[in-house]
Amino acid sequence: MTTHLTTGPTSHAADHTPTAPAPAGVSKLTDPARAQDPAPEPVPEPDPEAVIDQARAGIDALDAEIVRLVRERMALSERVQRTRMANGGRRISLARENAVLRRWRHELGEPGTTLAMTLLELCRGRV
Repeated sequence: MTTHLTTGPTSHAADHTPTAPAPAGVSKLTDPARAQDPAPEPVPEPDPEAVIDQARAGIDALDAEIVRLVRERMALSERVQRTRMANGGRRISLARENAVLRRWRHELGEPGTTLAMTLLELCRGRV
């Protein structure tokens, strides 16, 4: 069945496309072909406890890696100290420690200096 719509004497049937009524249960809001501007689906808010738990797990993993790296640094520092002393040198090189302090301060600000001092203390007294 063909339906032609006319609105007056100047209207032509070819100017109008007939539209079939929407099937039962389908509207402009539920039929993507008919929707002009669908509303975005709401994004669920993350569970704050889950976010905190996930972040803390990440922090714990980083802490474990930092401890592993500090222990590795301690072993390397001990190797340097033993080698230096075996060849008549001093156990500690103040020029080297000052360079380390400057680097950490440059990277992390004044708290970096404190952190570097703690790191140097951990690494110097084992020989």
